[in-house]
Amino acid sequence: MIKYRDATPADGAELAHVARRSFTETFGNLYRQEDLATFLDQAFGATGLPSQLTDPAYAVRLAIHDDAIIGFCKVGPVAFPGEWPETAIELHQLYILGPWQGEGVAPVLMDWALATARELGATEVILSVYVDNHRARRFYERYGFVEIGKYAFMVGDQPDDDRLMRLTL
Repeated sequence: MIKYRDATPADGAELAHVARRSFTETFGNLYRQEDLATFLDQAFGATGLPSQLTDPAYAVRLAIHDDAIIGFCKVGPVAFPGEWPETAIELHQLYILGPWQGEGVAPVLMDWALATARELGATEVILSVYVDNHRARRFYERYGFVEIGKYAFMVGDQPDDDRLMRLTL
């Protein structure tokens, strides 16, 4: 049975491991090893995701099976360049380990993200998705997200062709 709960600082190391694994399994073959290593360290190293678990600007929800993290969702301030309304929030990550994809975890985490955004007074949710991640794009579109532009998502020195998407709440 899958359980869900808010992340705590004590989850930092395991959460970082799951994030690294999920990103690498999904996208690792697209990058030079040094670019991938740089990104993983920046995003999920000690000053990345684990440090955000103590930052009240971020909220992280975990999916747990047999006492192990199998997925997570993180929302927080919009980090994309440009001017964004103060009432916008970013869906930073929605990661599910491969064996659990298609098992209903993503919808539960997305529902949490949207409910959390509304509770925080957000009027829109912004995210980026890799242009060739068609499964994720279809998932977001089912929730009403629409493409609003392009974004160069940096993995080390390599820019990825991402799409920005917005959902008006």
